[in-house]
Amino acid sequence: MKKEKVHIRYLAPCIWLLLSLTTIFLPLCESFNYGHALSQSLLYFESQRSGRLPYNQRVTWRHHSALTDGLEQGVDLVGGYYDAGDNVKFGLPMAFTVTLLSWAAIEYGQQIAAAGEYAHTLEAIKWGTDYFIKAHTHPNVLWVEVGDGHTDHYCWQRPEDMTTSRRAFKVDADNPGSDVAGETAAALAAASMVFRRTNPHYSQLLLHHAEQLFEFGDKYKGKYDESVGVAKEYYASVSGYMDELLWAAIWLYRATQKDQYLNYFLENAHDFGGTTWAINEFSWDVKYAGVQAIASMLSMEEKKHKQHEVVLKQYRSKAEHYLCACLNLNNVSNVERTPGGLLYTRQWNNMQYVATASFLLTLYSDHLRATHQKLHCEKGEVGPDEMFAFAKSQVDYILGSNPMGMSYMVVYGPDFPQRVHHRGASIESSKENKGFIGCIQGYDSWYGRVEPNPNVLTGALVGGPDMNDEFKDERSNYIQTEACTYNTAALVGVFARLHQSHGDVYLSSPLIASS
Repeated sequence: MKKEKVHIRYLAPCIWLLLSLTTIFLPLCESFNYGHALSQSLLYFESQRSGRLPYNQRVTWRHHSALTDGLEQGVDLVGGYYDAGDNVKFGLPMAFTVTLLSWAAIEYGQQIAAAGEYAHTLEAIKWGTDYFIKAHTHPNVLWVEVGDGHTDHYCWQRPEDMTTSRRAFKVDADNPGSDVAGETAAALAAASMVFRRTNPHYSQLLLHHAEQLFEFGDKYKGKYDESVGVAKEYYASVSGYMDELLWAAIWLYRATQKDQYLNYFLENAHDFGGTTWAINEFSWDVKYAGVQAIASMLSMEEKKHKQHEVVLKQYRSKAEHYLCACLNLNNVSNVERTPGGLLYTRQWNNMQYVATASFLLTLYSDHLRATHQKLHCEKGEVGPDEMFAFAKSQVDYILGSNPMGMSYMVVYGPDFPQRVHHRGASIESSKENKGFIGCIQGYDSWYGRVEPNPNVLTGALVGGPDMNDEFKDERSNYIQTEACTYNTAALVGVFARLHQSHGDVYLSSPLIASS
């Protein structure tokens, strides 16, 4: 058989096409061990525990702490989570953390279980909800902070050695806090759905507290940071309380299926900003994007909610604004990106916005896929695969696919932040160094050290790089190196979804949890 010579000029178009396809699809094929990331992320919450630690505590460099919280006020406020690298318990971000974890368990429980992490997820949620039950001492009283950020920030101590003020602060009928009451109600309602099958009595208890807190927040309206002034400098409620009341109402509707909560959600849609605010972030302070996303998912259930179609579509248009802003597909208002492709909202702890955006994009893409729909943006339609691919790109950036070549989640990969701004992690464990370490001694001997932290804060997602993809791993650089519970909580569901699909954005979606 005669062999024909193939001239290089005939191969050139094929080579060009192959290179083009490689450029397009290689980032989608590059994959990480998302199951490992999921396991690590849940370990982080054990590092943040306050109170008496359980026998099965896996993070062994931590020990019991803050065992007299609430004692001065005659209440038991032992437990809960420290929010970040300090030793204060802030109720608003703690509640948002638990809402995110519960939402992940509701939507991706099967995927979390398949990765062997469902029990640890329930433990992380229950550590928070047990505390909220304690903190809700009366139908119209919620204890929302323990510790004082001012005195705490003058002190660099392990939580086990704490000598700073443990004064507790509450909201009540005379000093309202609709935002923190609403977020706590949302957290408890969402968690009640998680525990409905495995612990029905506990589920009902959570729902009871959630309904009381919502009624309290709605009846006595006001911003919590005007009642608890010490919170304003650290977790100010800039967006007000109306987004949290809508947020609580829709979660209570999902948990109870009671029309009173759906009607509240619909009737207050305009006046409370649910159908008027077009927002480019989803955070512990601003819940509108989450509210609008859940409303959009209700609107996809056309038969069940046909009579509410008009208002739900108004909610959906605002949800699509947020999602399109993340995808850079609005004509005007979009979320900025770094040169390396990371969503960039603001300088301080930017990763929290990246994580929440990744979660909403993942969740929404699965609902679109299940209902055979697309996202409608001003610059065109987007399919669920493209949305999920972008969410994956953000997670991959976090795990190491970035200009710095490092993971921003502690312990994942060979290169990760070694000097996280965290009191407990940066000082030798009380189990190793049994001597008392005071406020000033902590600053003098441990805070300024250039060596890596002696204790590793596994699973912590730090604030991340600046707008130019640059990052300085310095303990004093708290804008970039401090981690927060709500950062990591937003990624639990995304890690589980990516693990289930083996990083393949074109793999069919899992079953969507019913509302």
